[in-house]
Amino acid sequence: MECRRGCGACCIAPSISSPMPGMPGGKPAGVRCLHLAEDFACKLFGDSRRPVVCGNFHPEPDVCGVDRQHALSLIARLESDT
Repeated sequence: MECRRGCGACCIAPSISSPMPGMPGGKPAGVRCLHLAEDFACKLFGDSRRPVVCGNFHPEPDVCGVDRQHALSLIARLESDT
């Protein structure tokens, strides 16, 4: 599965505990990442400062669902379950 253009759910719904530029403590769940562009693309994509956890994320139907709203709810549920 390819990332859905204009989604960015993986940059909003989960918590990220790894430090990154401008967010030394990571980011809490449900908070938009500082590096998420207006078009929902990652501004750190391909940058060595991008957290490893972000680079290791691969889109899957069970996580990304059928659209952006579905992805946000699925990832939020996974976040609360873990």
